[in-house]
Amino acid sequence: MGVKAMLPSYELGFYALVVTCAVLYSGSGIFEASRDSMNRKAFRDGIKPGWHYFGRKMDVADFEWVMWFTSFRNIIIFALSGHVLFGKICSMTVPQHRAVMYMIYGVLAVLGSMGLVYVMIILSHCLVLYSVALAKQKWLCYVAGLCCLASFKVEPFGSWQSGFVTGAFDLQDVLFYGGCTFTIMRCMSFALENSEKEEGIYSIFDLLKYNFYLPFFFFGPVMTFDQFHTQVSTRELRRKDDEMKNIRVSALLHVGAIVAVDIFFHFFYILTLPSDLKFVNRLSDWSLAGLAYSNLVYDWVKAAVMFGVINTIARLDHLDPPQPPKCITMLYIFAETHFDRGINDWLCKYVYDHIGENHDNVLKELVASVATFAITTLWLGPCEVVYIWSLFNCFGLNFELWVQKFFQLGPFAKLEAKLSGAMSRRIRAAFGAVNFWAIVLYNILALNSLEFALLVTRRLLVTGFPVSTLSIWFITYCGVQLIKERERILAIAEEQKGDKAKVE
Repeated sequence: MGVKAMLPSYELGFYALVVTCAVLYSGSGIFEASRDSMNRKAFRDGIKPGWHYFGRKMDVADFEWVMWFTSFRNIIIFALSGHVLFGKICSMTVPQHRAVMYMIYGVLAVLGSMGLVYVMIILSHCLVLYSVALAKQKWLCYVAGLCCLASFKVEPFGSWQSGFVTGAFDLQDVLFYGGCTFTIMRCMSFALENSEKEEGIYSIFDLLKYNFYLPFFFFGPVMTFDQFHTQVSTRELRRKDDEMKNIRVSALLHVGAIVAVDIFFHFFYILTLPSDLKFVNRLSDWSLAGLAYSNLVYDWVKAAVMFGVINTIARLDHLDPPQPPKCITMLYIFAETHFDRGINDWLCKYVYDHIGENHDNVLKELVASVATFAITTLWLGPCEVVYIWSLFNCFGLNFELWVQKFFQLGPFAKLEAKLSGAMSRRIRAAFGAVNFWAIVLYNILALNSLEFALLVTRRLLVTGFPVSTLSIWFITYCGVQLIKERERILAIAEEQKGDKAKVE
């Protein structure tokens, strides 16, 4: 109830004004803190010389972002440009064999960057999981796949395997573990899809073509085998209307996002500030809340840029890859919170939806979510922070269902039925605002540190109560109402589109 309920335009305008003013006020506090801390000794490692003519230094605390645009930039441009040119030639000359050509190029690129031993390690895991897939037993596929994944994420097995790769360069560990872990996820998808194949089995070359598609190899996203196999086996390659235009627009948007982040890092040190808890503790509650939220937004932007660039390459190859993650600004539900839609799709298909079915049963939902986060914990690498992050997010996912079931009980259902759609929407938005901050607080555990997460929680819920707590809750409520309005418009547009299709 209340999904398509409409609110007065003046009310929505008020909400937009409140959110805009709050963001500007919080942002001004973070800007002043960044300016005042630019030359602090404690921030020397995280802030490096930047735009001297503006008198600004740059926040370089994020290893991944710096890696992509310094030491890894030329490799990315060279490897992906070569893949695009190679793929275009294959699509024009031998479209029926383009998957084999992608595999050959991918193997050569991995061989050239990581060496023969690394390729042999990858192939050995592929061979093991392919042999398991021949038995067509799902439980065996899960056990073998998770054991292989653990061999890279649990010590000393991970270090033992990486020790075979000779040579040393800045990106060796990143490429080693990235390529290996994504390979295991792809091999598990292949094995599980093979176990569901009614007649015959997929060949080892189907697995190798799937695994060594270069754009997905080192950093994902994970595209399930059934989707990849269907799309890459298509012989008639046709573009949809305005597809190339959309690809060009997408590429320009990602370039714009990269430039915007670079500018942002010269004026807002959102990644370095949380490293000094004494300094951060002197910030106002508003600035601290904005700092925590900004970290989540940035991590989403980083994921959107990385997967967006890779997806653009895949779309040029006539594939339909997993979409970038949903913006954290548009989230107030735990079920939609993910920064890697490929891994999320994988987990949903093979674990979460498989066990939880329609996600209406409390017990099945609990088992499904525990299994999902157990695998996610192994995927991220077992450690204290990951354990805590998994526990809280698993609780949040289940708590949503518990609250939903509770308010579906007779007395509450009858009470809501008496309310107007607009009032129901307002009440739900109030609960959504609480959920929104639960998502923020639970996820900065993994993005920053446990200490920073505890500091933000204490300031917003304990020392800041009641003024800061209720003020930020109200502002978040306004933001959730704007999100709901966008969802309402999209739902109506989708409904009209469906009606139009039926008429035609």
